[in-house]
Amino acid sequence: MTRKTSFYYSFLVLPKAKRDVIVAVWDFCRAVDDAVDLESDPALARKSLDSWRDEVARVFTAGPEGPGEPVTPQGRALKQLGAGFNLPREQFDALIDGVGMDITPMRFRTFEELEPYCHRVASSVGLICAEIFGYRDPIVRDYARDLGVALQLTNIIRDVGVDYGQKRLYLPLEDLARFGCTEEDIAREVREAGGGVKSAKVRAVLEHQAARAWTYFGRATRVLPEAERRAVIAAEIMRAIYEETLRRIEADGCDVFSRVIRLSRVTQAGIALSVLGKTRFGRAAHR
Repeated sequence: MTRKTSFYYSFLVLPKAKRDVIVAVWDFCRAVDDAVDLESDPALARKSLDSWRDEVARVFTAGPEGPGEPVTPQGRALKQLGAGFNLPREQFDALIDGVGMDITPMRFRTFEELEPYCHRVASSVGLICAEIFGYRDPIVRDYARDLGVALQLTNIIRDVGVDYGQKRLYLPLEDLARFGCTEEDIAREVREAGGGVKSAKVRAVLEHQAARAWTYFGRATRVLPEAERRAVIAAEIMRAIYEETLRRIEADGCDVFSRVIRLSRVTQAGIALSVLGKTRFGRAAHR
């Protein structure tokens, strides 16, 4: 894991044992994601994902009658470092299912169709991390699930231009129709990037998605018991970083076509220190 990821400063606050297994999880998930993102042949991408499914089985199955030991560096690290944690195998399988949905560019008719995708590619990782962080109240799993959706919706908004260049569109079609927007309107913004969002229809769709992301950020914040806030401080730092990213997207008129809006390392580090300080003094960070 490098400083280029938004998660880097979140995980620095963890004790070494937890940080090490988090990095192993992140590296494993990154490798699964790359199996699709870096492969242009759908058949080869599916074959690669099948091999990662087998690797998950090797990580989580023990005994002489099992499928054997992990064969990848990511799998070996995950099995070794994650042995003392209650890592949920089903969430690794869910992640692979979600990544597999990206092999053939698809369209989501409604948010009800998009939300399960968000659960698979983002909430799954949050639920894995929750077990590593540790918690007493099982409602923390609801927090992780809602936060995962909020983070993924922010990613979807931030990367609309990049994703469309790869023939992917994660904005629900019913939302486009609601504001009289078409895919051609999106395509035009991608082609004519620069100088702000030119179509009021496109801007309205993106603002609607941002409002939905804020709803999930709010749900995650409200459901998290104060007594659990210290345990999930790394996730709270992540939340604050993504919330600031979303604020800047909105402040820039939702122009996600001219550039990909990211926070500098200095800004991310400052947010991490702020959340750390507030959490130690028992005050939650709110929008």
